[in-house]
Amino acid sequence: MPTYSYECGKCGHVFDVFHAMSATPKVHCESCKSARTKKLLGIGSGIIFKGSGFYETDYKDKKGTRPEKPTSTDSKPPAKETAKSDAKPAKPAPAK
Repeated sequence: MPTYSYECGKCGHVFDVFHAMSATPKVHCESCKSARTKKLLGIGSGIIFKGSGFYETDYKDKKGTRPEKPTSTDSKPPAKETAKSDAKPAKPAPAK
């Protein structure tokens, strides 16, 4: 629920009221109790983060399951490993 600013038409006092957007409030001035109040045009508010904050470790996968990316300082791509097999090469088929 948002906070709205109101101004009293009688004494000029400006105050804030917290109510739902769908509500039709009957707001009275806090100083003089007058019902001649008007809602002021608000500028809105930004996102407010409360708590200890957000860190890059908050969104990392657990136990290092995410593959590492090469750093931009690497000038050449990682070398490919050749697969070594103990199997003997296949014999060529006899010529007919």
